[in-house]
Amino acid sequence: MRLSVLDQSTVVTGRSPDASIRESLALAKHCEALGYHRYWVAEHHNSASIAGSAPEVLMAALAATTTRIRIGSAGIMLPHYAALKVAEQFRVLEAIAPGRIDMGLGRAPGSDGLTAHALNPNAAQAADNFPADVRDLLAWLAGQPLVERHPFRSITAQPQGPTVPEPWILGSSSYGAQVAAHFGLPHCFAWFISDGHGAAEALDIYRTGYRPSDRFPNPMGAVCVWAITADTHEEAERLFSSRALARIWRDRGVFAPLPSPEEAAAYTYSNAEKLKLDRLRAESFWGTPDVVAGKLRALAAELQVEDVVVLSTAHDPEARRRSYTLLAREFNMAEKPKLAAE
Repeated sequence: MRLSVLDQSTVVTGRSPDASIRESLALAKHCEALGYHRYWVAEHHNSASIAGSAPEVLMAALAATTTRIRIGSAGIMLPHYAALKVAEQFRVLEAIAPGRIDMGLGRAPGSDGLTAHALNPNAAQAADNFPADVRDLLAWLAGQPLVERHPFRSITAQPQGPTVPEPWILGSSSYGAQVAAHFGLPHCFAWFISDGHGAAEALDIYRTGYRPSDRFPNPMGAVCVWAITADTHEEAERLFSSRALARIWRDRGVFAPLPSPEEAAAYTYSNAEKLKLDRLRAESFWGTPDVVAGKLRALAAELQVEDVVVLSTAHDPEARRRSYTLLAREFNMAEKPKLAAE
């Protein structure tokens, strides 16, 4: 089982959103040293809670400041953009870090309807054209000709090179699973968005309908979960409280900076919110490293995946780094990685 990282560049209370981008750069180097396999960054727009609005730009900085870890998007929301432009961006990224670039693609807007329209006035139509755009993008990415009679068949995405980014289809429903299966691509299910609802079904659809491709003769499934760990149960629960309150707000359509544990402790929960908090506490991946690792291993076995991507959000960047360190130690990913406090 391999562990990777998803980083949304989460905005937190008390710090300017731009600081979250710099924290992402520092965390990537930290996680590379710990032995994590991939480091993926997200795309969201017009959000007070997430600073990651341009993953392709952040990826360039991450690729230039790391040496081993794979760098990827989770994802590029393809309906916002022309497939050729995305192919060019990822060809440039591949030139910066040959053999280390992942291109995760999504169909969801990653924003509200008005913002999606501002990014691309034809976004709704583009979403319907997602499979055709994926087809064209894959061809441009690999330096292969587009389908016969395609009006852009003579165009080549530059810069060409000996290596090609690794494409992934992302999703939180069966739609992404079907697209990934059709094109013979790796697929990652966003458990943290849906709380796992539909994950087993989507991954089963993916494996059952998989059409082998030259590059990926066998299906390659992954799952992305939110998780946090700490040295003690009490500290992990304290860190979890920030995520829990932010999740309750999100379900109400409120996208605000991540509150601190102290702010979460001072919040007055309604009876309905208390019930939701209890459910979140029971179902989420938090606790001491052995507890979290056990849950991740059980989930990977249940879903029959070998890749688990971990999204950890914490108000204190040191607490987030420590969480990833403790998890790496539990999985023996590095030779006794040094803890921040040691």
